[in-house]
Amino acid sequence: MSVLNGVVNKSLPFLKFHVNCARRYLPLFFFAVSLVGSLLKDLDVVPNSYFSSRRNLLNVYFVKVSWGWNLVLLIPFIYLSNSQNSSLIVVSKRLASLLVATAIWYSCTEIFFYIENVTGACYESDDMQTILEGFGTKMECKNAGNNWYGFDISGHSFILSYSTLLIVEEMVPMLYLVQDCQNRPKILDALYLALTAITFIWVWMFACTSVYFHNLIQKILGTGFGVLGWYVTYKVWYLNPFSPGLPSYHSEHKQQD
Repeated sequence: MSVLNGVVNKSLPFLKFHVNCARRYLPLFFFAVSLVGSLLKDLDVVPNSYFSSRRNLLNVYFVKVSWGWNLVLLIPFIYLSNSQNSSLIVVSKRLASLLVATAIWYSCTEIFFYIENVTGACYESDDMQTILEGFGTKMECKNAGNNWYGFDISGHSFILSYSTLLIVEEMVPMLYLVQDCQNRPKILDALYLALTAITFIWVWMFACTSVYFHNLIQKILGTGFGVLGWYVTYKVWYLNPFSPGLPSYHSEHKQQD
């Protein structure tokens, strides 16, 4: 048994908790964190830290390109974890779930940009005293060195909650592979550990967003879009025949959902 196999096998209690409990309560967890974080922000009881700067390394090198990280890790993981006991057609359908997820991510971010543009205006400075005419979008305004203020739904709250919910659903097969398949590919175990690590990064950065940035309604709406994207797919559409379907082992163990 390789070192990777041993580490993953020892994570079996965590995997059981993940499948039986964590996935069920994650949406409530994200809403609760947004609420508590906003309260702490309004009370000004959380001091500034390394993570209150948008230039922190996790934000610059992970969150800003979070969808790229999701795809790089999930494409091979979904292929390997679902191909252990499924046909090529099933595996192809499961990979198609990433196309659906990408469409949801792209559509929601474009909606957020549109709302910020139509509700905003370009100002000369942060004091919002002088509105500048001739700037129809945030990009035009910012490129000219000015300040744009509109209704800014929290894209971080959306992408980090949605990414976490997406990953934890796709990691379900690992519980049954760890229990039933001792000769797993080493790369599969490595991908599982990488996905676990990046999930913790997403949750941590979600918490940082909650206590340092945006207001409550902006964060609740962002989180709501993330939870809705997950719910409509994994809890509604993917239960039907004409869909990418749920991950392997998922439907066979629905009593644990």
